[in-house]
Amino acid sequence: MIILTLSISISLLDALGLSMFLPILQALNQEGGVDISAMGNLAFIVEGIKNIGIDLSIAKIILVMLIFFILKGVVKYFGSIYFIKIQQEFIRNLRIQLLRGLNQISFKQFMISDSGRIQNTLSGEVDRVSEAFSTYFGTIRNALMALVYLGFAFLINPGFALLVILFGVISHFLFKLVYSRTRSASRGLTNQNHHFQGQVIQYVSHFKYLRSTGMIGRFAQKLEDTIYSIESSRKRISVLSSIGSAVVEPIVIIVLVFLMWVQFYFFDGNLNTTLVSLLFFFRALNSLIGLQAMWNTFLKVSGSIENIQDFNDSMNKNRFKDGTLAFSEFGDNISIKDLYFAYETKPILKNINLHISKNESVAFVGESGSGKTTLISILTGLLHPSNGSLTIDGTPLINFQSNSYQKRIGYVSQDPVIFDDNLYNNVTLWAPKTPENLLRFKNSVQKASLEDFVTELDDRENTILGNNGINLSGGQKQRVSIARELYKDIDLLILDEATSALDSETEKAIQKSIEALQGKYTILIVAHRLSTIKNVDKIVLMEKGEIIDIDNFNNLIKKQERFARMVNLQEL
Repeated sequence: MIILTLSISISLLDALGLSMFLPILQALNQEGGVDISAMGNLAFIVEGIKNIGIDLSIAKIILVMLIFFILKGVVKYFGSIYFIKIQQEFIRNLRIQLLRGLNQISFKQFMISDSGRIQNTLSGEVDRVSEAFSTYFGTIRNALMALVYLGFAFLINPGFALLVILFGVISHFLFKLVYSRTRSASRGLTNQNHHFQGQVIQYVSHFKYLRSTGMIGRFAQKLEDTIYSIESSRKRISVLSSIGSAVVEPIVIIVLVFLMWVQFYFFDGNLNTTLVSLLFFFRALNSLIGLQAMWNTFLKVSGSIENIQDFNDSMNKNRFKDGTLAFSEFGDNISIKDLYFAYETKPILKNINLHISKNESVAFVGESGSGKTTLISILTGLLHPSNGSLTIDGTPLINFQSNSYQKRIGYVSQDPVIFDDNLYNNVTLWAPKTPENLLRFKNSVQKASLEDFVTELDDRENTILGNNGINLSGGQKQRVSIARELYKDIDLLILDEATSALDSETEKAIQKSIEALQGKYTILIVAHRLSTIKNVDKIVLMEKGEIIDIDNFNNLIKKQERFARMVNLQEL
């Protein structure tokens, strides 16, 4: 409302300033000074000036006109500053809203979401909405300015004002042909940008494979084809947008010439009123045509607005249902009873019953697709059971605030997460270098058997690890990941195929580090390499989403032929 009020004020001050041309022209052409009666419906302005004690000399009228235009400039300046402030707040709040919405989306929905759309929406689309914000308010401002100028034009000559409105309506129908094409092209460009961002993510993630197999050129060609498609859409939108800016001046001049002809031949207008009328008509026509062009520019980015609205609605619809209880620490046990989980209508886990005691080490084994990773995702609170129960110390997991529970979990995956930062920040996740945090860092490094590696580094904990740990070996990456999880105050340590990508010697070293942690944490291990789970407290054997048996390593070999065959195949 403040922006709109300022826009009206700017237009009024401009119109009042333009109105001063009429008494100035009269004073120049008439020896008797200003004839208020000749001002017609604008006489109230001059009368108002006289009532505050200002005589109608040319110098005073010019001074009043200058005051109006100076005030217009001041209001316009502060209005522009305020508009920039509001626009920045709007875009900042929009980015934060989208980011927080993404933080709260269910993991189940995230897994099926388009990564390209997520990245494009959070980056490029928000920038396009910033342009939409500007052009949307620009359209409204032009509409208000046109109304103000037409109001003053109507006071001078109602017939002229009606002609301007008529031309505005005609121009609307001309622009309407462009509007639908612009909106359609904008939607297409948004989808192409989603696709391109997805391809870029894949290109970066699989760069090593593409380069080493000689396929990088083929994938790059896909990117180039998408770039050409995007630029083609942008060219089409630019051509459509150029129509508005190209037709403004010719239309305005044609209409003004027509109005001058009508004024002299049909309304018997004098030169003074004609000139002032033309000033108002020029302003009004520019605003009307500018309104059409500005709206078309707004439609140019309307696809981004629709996309962000749909994206936001989708996140709200698929928001993670969080609990309300704060989780403090793992006290006694985790209990799973008759758990069932399905994606859509496809069952993934069935009849899962499991009891895990505090500081117990449990391994999950089975063929790919047996449900191990899904069960771990449920244990970490990423997924909720479709049926059945999962309780922590007797309280259903879904009743806890997920963030407070997941802070007590350490997670090490097959592909270690290494940030492009120094070792200290990778382990502590940017904790301040206080004496207490440095001691915790040192202890976690020792527990992860990383102390010798740190000692050999020239910059010790300040050594930069490079993009995705490019300066580290596979074993070093895993140790850094383990150290990071141990730095946190955790109860549950999950190792999801943590050693499957390592060579045998490195695997044994990591395994030794893990075994040293047994009895100190509740450890859950998903493993294909059975050599890493020989010494766990119990092994959960899974098949087709069900638990086949639960026992220690030696007993399972004797009881389960399938497990014994798996062991023999790995020559243990």
